[in-house]
Amino acid sequence: MRVLMLCLVVLLPDLLVAQTDQPNGPIPIENSAAQDAAIANRIRTIFAELDGFEDVTVTVTSGIVTLRGNTLDSDAAQRLTTLVSRVDGVVAIENDITETTDVVERLNPALLRFKERLQQAIAFLPLLVIAIGVFALVFLVGILLARMRQPWDRLAPNAFIADIYRQIVRLVFAVAGLVIALDIMGAAALLSTILGAAGIVGLAIGFAVRDTVENFIASILLSIRQPFRPNDTVEIEGDIGKVIRLTSRATILLSFDGNHIRIPNATVFKSRIVNYTRNDERRFLFELGVAPDTDLAQACQLALETVKSLPFVLETPAASVWIETVGDSTIILQITAWILQNDASFALARGEAIRKTMLAFDAAGISMPEPGMRVLLPDTGGDSQQDRPQKAVTLADPGTQDVATTADSDLDQIVTEERLSLQAADLLTTEAPEE
Repeated sequence: MRVLMLCLVVLLPDLLVAQTDQPNGPIPIENSAAQDAAIANRIRTIFAELDGFEDVTVTVTSGIVTLRGNTLDSDAAQRLTTLVSRVDGVVAIENDITETTDVVERLNPALLRFKERLQQAIAFLPLLVIAIGVFALVFLVGILLARMRQPWDRLAPNAFIADIYRQIVRLVFAVAGLVIALDIMGAAALLSTILGAAGIVGLAIGFAVRDTVENFIASILLSIRQPFRPNDTVEIEGDIGKVIRLTSRATILLSFDGNHIRIPNATVFKSRIVNYTRNDERRFLFELGVAPDTDLAQACQLALETVKSLPFVLETPAASVWIETVGDSTIILQITAWILQNDASFALARGEAIRKTMLAFDAAGISMPEPGMRVLLPDTGGDSQQDRPQKAVTLADPGTQDVATTADSDLDQIVTEERLSLQAADLLTTEAPEE
């Protein structure tokens, strides 16, 4: 007895699972062939309205329904058990339907579906032609509108931004034409799927070409608010040169050695830019050392007067001289003056100011210290090198040298020639506002 109860406990879950799709409720006492036939006819009528169950046979005996045959979908065959259980009078269901492996039977539904879709495509062909025509017409209007010079050239600060406006107009009209065409086809809901896929693809491409996109955006911002003009002398990230052009990817400089310097626009936009040409007045600075026993007031006054006397030095802002540092054997004087960059070369003017100041110091007997060591020798009674009088060396002054901007003018000519040869690729314009 205990063994029987143990077997029931073990088998009870399986029995419950097996009876999940079976009809439940009380079993009627009446049992007649007429009722079995009615149940079978009802089930056959239901199967006749469904596709894929033509080979299924139904037999009913004492309310027990037996299903036999083949079907293309095993899941559909299992769903038949639930459907048959809803028929009144069914006591139990034996589902012996198997999934067919016949190649012809399995291919026939696919061929039928293909035939139906081909017929639908042929039926929609006139509507498709109309939708394509409407899309082409809307897109053509957008192209013609984008090709107009006005109002895009008037609204944009430069030709580069005007081209971006035109691309946006073409894109807007293309999307509008697509929406209208899908609406004509009755597939407007497909647009959200297309836009979602386009967004994902655009995001992936954006990450892949992040540097290119960053340079493109920086080009737009630099072309709108230009921090430099063509031929301006600028310093960017330690590179000094004259600006040749600004492209959609990089800024091109011509160094004073005649080399091209290509700097990505993203770097230019985020970097510290020193524009030496924006202000015509520019200050040069140099240092001179004098001996510790020098009359510092006389030396400063002499250096100031010498620099002021140069014809290329401006009176306003005024030149200035001050004591910078005091060392063990040298006192450093700092001398500054201002020039007009368009009239005088910065490097030549600074060099000429140094030369003139050194000549003035030499003429006034102001010595400049030299590194060395003093050696004292014992007195031998004869003439020593130290007792001999030193012969003064007088430097000849050839006059003030020419400091005209000849070299800079030659570089400007090179920049101008290169700009004329590649004018279409340049984003710099004189009409754009200065930053």
